[in-house]
Amino acid sequence: MPSANPLPPKENTLFKRVLKCYEQKLYKNGLKFAKQILTNPKFAEHGETQSMKGLILNCLGKKEDAYDLVKRGLRNDLRSHVCWHVYGLLQRSDRKYDEAIKCYRNALKWDKDNLQILRDLSLLQIQMRDLEGYRDTRYQLLLLRPAQRASWIGYAMAYHLLKEFDMALKILEEFRATQAVKPYDYEHSEFLLYQNQVLRESGDYEKALQFLEKYEAQICDQVSILVTRAEILLQLNRASEATSIYEELVERNPESWSNYEGLEKCKNPRSEEERLEIYTRIAEKFPRAAVPRRMPLKFTTGERFEKLLDEYLRRLLRKGVPTAFVSVKGLYKESWKGEVIERIVLGYLECLESDSRFSRDDTDCDPEAPTVLLWTLYFLAQHYDQLRNMEKALEYVNRAVEHTPTLIELFIIKAKILKHAGDVKKAVECLDEAQSLDTADRFINCKCAKYLLRANQVKAAEDMCAKFTREGVGAMENLNEMQCMWFQTECALSFQRQAKYGEALKKCHEVDRHFTEIIEDQFDFHTYCMRKMTLRSYVSLLRLEDVIRTHIFYFKAAKIAIEVYVHVHDKPLEDLDKEEDLDMENLSDKELKKIRSKQRRAQKKAQKKEEETKGKVGGDNKTQGGKNKHDPDLDGPKEEELVPDKLARVDKPLEQAIHFLKPLQTLAKNRIQTHLLAFEIYLRKDKLLLMLQAVKRGHSLEPTNAVLHECLVKLALKVNERADIAAPVQTVLSGELERLLQGKDLKQFNEDFISAHQMSQEHRIIGAKCLFHLDPSSLERAVTLATYLGDDLSGRNLQNSSYALTLLHDFFKWESAVPAYRARCHQLFAYATVFAPTTEKKQIEAPELCNKAKEPVTAVENTQHTKEQPLCNNTHVEAEAQPAC
Repeated sequence: MPSANPLPPKENTLFKRVLKCYEQKLYKNGLKFAKQILTNPKFAEHGETQSMKGLILNCLGKKEDAYDLVKRGLRNDLRSHVCWHVYGLLQRSDRKYDEAIKCYRNALKWDKDNLQILRDLSLLQIQMRDLEGYRDTRYQLLLLRPAQRASWIGYAMAYHLLKEFDMALKILEEFRATQAVKPYDYEHSEFLLYQNQVLRESGDYEKALQFLEKYEAQICDQVSILVTRAEILLQLNRASEATSIYEELVERNPESWSNYEGLEKCKNPRSEEERLEIYTRIAEKFPRAAVPRRMPLKFTTGERFEKLLDEYLRRLLRKGVPTAFVSVKGLYKESWKGEVIERIVLGYLECLESDSRFSRDDTDCDPEAPTVLLWTLYFLAQHYDQLRNMEKALEYVNRAVEHTPTLIELFIIKAKILKHAGDVKKAVECLDEAQSLDTADRFINCKCAKYLLRANQVKAAEDMCAKFTREGVGAMENLNEMQCMWFQTECALSFQRQAKYGEALKKCHEVDRHFTEIIEDQFDFHTYCMRKMTLRSYVSLLRLEDVIRTHIFYFKAAKIAIEVYVHVHDKPLEDLDKEEDLDMENLSDKELKKIRSKQRRAQKKAQKKEEETKGKVGGDNKTQGGKNKHDPDLDGPKEEELVPDKLARVDKPLEQAIHFLKPLQTLAKNRIQTHLLAFEIYLRKDKLLLMLQAVKRGHSLEPTNAVLHECLVKLALKVNERADIAAPVQTVLSGELERLLQGKDLKQFNEDFISAHQMSQEHRIIGAKCLFHLDPSSLERAVTLATYLGDDLSGRNLQNSSYALTLLHDFFKWESAVPAYRARCHQLFAYATVFAPTTEKKQIEAPELCNKAKEPVTAVENTQHTKEQPLCNNTHVEAEAQPAC
């Protein structure tokens, strides 16, 4: 249908120039031509011209004026597909994709065959994963442009993503039949491999194999052919044919673990000897390959394991491979293998020191180089660090440093040992020395910055990173631009430990925005991959983007944010401000004057810093000629500035916590921490059924988890105390609790839990907490349970022991037991600063919620917690949330 207000030829020519200027990004010229049309009184309210002018203003960053003009234009010409299309483009630029789709559909009512609108609509539909709508739109595009390759591929891919494989294959086959084959046509090769992928995903492996054999000559990627054929043959139980292919793949790349795994599946060895024979033959054929020598260490036993390990370690130590220990670290899962490693390497050390040989039997060999002794000491230091024998680990690393005081790796491993021992301050000093030995090494620089953050020296870490960031921009800002998420998560943890909750939340929201940007970035690939025929990679990208928030960086940031928001809910910062005001009333005039003066100086300093930052940002947005080089056409909507104080004083902190929790519940439901975090939120929201849901989901993953036991006890207490629960809800809760508690009352259930886990330090501590919850009169027994440190305990580590110390202070309030417990812990963890017999440290309350369920303890978590910050990450639930206390 034509526009309600068509332009005469002269103005229509100007309008076409406006469109052309927009497409070529000549925005000033476009505005000039639009002005010429709109200054004519007859066309002052021409809707399409107003819309185009608004679109150009949006590209120049004038968003409010742009929206005003576009809406006016739409009101003046509701039948114009141009006005609706432009309005959709504005909505898309603000990432309001649902609204943009509505606008495009309205535009299609007035011009149903408009290719550009259909393409834009299809992009939004695949972005939003509206696969059925995407299929319909691609069908319309195919009808309009059947000669275009992208029309066929897009339509077929819509069916593929909908898992309607038969239809997808029919379309792909129909398209393939029309193609003229050129020699070495890489794009056609990728198309054939994609078609084969669809066949395999449909489950028709026989047809997939026939297809591969038929079109093998037209496929350029020979490795993909081999890998695909081998996988198909395995699926068809034709192992003997797959064997020769995997052997060819091994010859191509003898360092690929996946090739060996495929070879084992083909040969299906029934004994250790048969399995070992596979690797022995390959190791003889490729004497320099490491993987065929490392793989047998996983499954061999007894003397055979010792012999192979001896050969493997000698090769690595002779070469001076710094990652020698890392390559065998996985063997420590079996404790006896760790003992064998220790015995062999200690034997090396003894003989190297006396005879400069690995063994006294090596009399016919030349003496080993002096560096072999150095790398043996280096290996032993890492070995004892793995066993958490800090004294011996430090002894060997110090001997290595005396041997070669300029080897950077020694200082790195010494810092790691000190960190695990609980002394991050000295660990930072070691890494600082390592960094000074090679100031141009970015890896050492990043390691040093990470340790500084774990020592809560944020400014020093920022200065360290500034050595490698862009000049003229603050290091923190530049790292945010580069999406350096490891730095931001470590900053968030540091700020959380220092009770700077606003700063911690700012970093968490920055990480959240990075993931949003990563999801938005796929927009560029929807057309690119279709054009370049990288179809397999494109499908992998779409599937990755669907689960991108399962990444550990997002999980860490979300966990910190949830913990901080829960803490802010329990102890709002406004309450703390009131307490400070009350304290200040009790100060003398002189003390009050000092404090006020200090606050004014800090405020001026912060204001000056902010002005300098703004000046730098303003300078960066200009070209050398002083012209603005901003191109918002490529930008998303302008994000709201993250103000730490505003973030920490949010009205509904639990709603913000749920914002971070929802992606975890969808994508990280296989991690028990997700459900423990959910429980803490819903406990405060008093949502009994959601609390039950979290407990049930956690129970299905790890029924013996200690913190889950505490959550279950809290839930049962809450249900017992509530008298206003609706009958249907009460029925559900009673039935499920009966099953979870195994028909026992709460006290007996907790006693059985303690008895079943007598030898686990973590479970004893949680059992003691629950005992005190249920019966405050049993305080003495609870303290005895929580502070037991016998040698027969499993999991007796720095993390759990620190948490017990925290409980003595904050939960049990038994200060008289603190000195003796601290002294005992100091004997066990001599280097840990948290147990050092010093004057009382300043207490910082940290909002740690749930434990790291059976995950290895990382450096920071072992060391950087004061006694107010539970290293087990258990919740400090306030009195009002714990009626039993």
